[in-house]
Amino acid sequence: MKVNGLPEIVIHGSEELGIKLPPGAGAVFDAYYNLLEKCGRSTNLTAIKGTQDVARLHFLDSIALLKTGWFKNARVIDIGSGAGFPGVPMKIAEPSVKLTLIDATEKRVAFLSDLCAALGLDAACIHERAEEAALDPDMREKFDVAVSRAVARLDALCELCLPFVCVGGVFIAMKGADPSEELAQSQNAIDTLGAKMQEYFEYAIPGTDIIRRAVIIRKVRNSPDKYPRRFARIQKAPL
Repeated sequence: MKVNGLPEIVIHGSEELGIKLPPGAGAVFDAYYNLLEKCGRSTNLTAIKGTQDVARLHFLDSIALLKTGWFKNARVIDIGSGAGFPGVPMKIAEPSVKLTLIDATEKRVAFLSDLCAALGLDAACIHERAEEAALDPDMREKFDVAVSRAVARLDALCELCLPFVCVGGVFIAMKGADPSEELAQSQNAIDTLGAKMQEYFEYAIPGTDIIRRAVIIRKVRNSPDKYPRRFARIQKAPL
């Protein structure tokens, strides 16, 4: 059966992933798409356009992470959330998630705040740089899961994200089909920040031939107080 409408694509794709969406989720995703299209005209939110690509490459790609088993009733921070990926689709699909969205761009955070209000989602939207927020005692090591879809080196992401994660929690980095070289270059950062590589989570995005791997890194001890450093330093001298 050919499926064209955005709600149908998301519902059928979620079923293919083995994820049961709550009642009415299809309509919520449709409203999300409409707001993304409307606000994207004035704010650079995403280069991906059209119902089919947004449904698959944004919404289903985000929802797939729920299969890792880390998100039910979890305190989750989405770092560099941008237009809300992956945090907002996961919150729609798994309402028990206690979600915080953080981004350094004020216009994006304004969009996220308006989006969550319009969709009826309870989420904290924070305008702050991650390396500064991670030093705040109210946020440092307070989350079960940190997740990021940001396009950045894994070693830099580890320094930005792991300080948010409590001992026993995880940082999940969304990457391409083969992040093994990037992971090898990040081993010192992972160890320095009090973590261990746990596993890869591999999945195919329904309706496409795209394979993704998420790197799951488990926090085993507290991160040293001096991390994260200023972003310019992280870029110049990665761990």
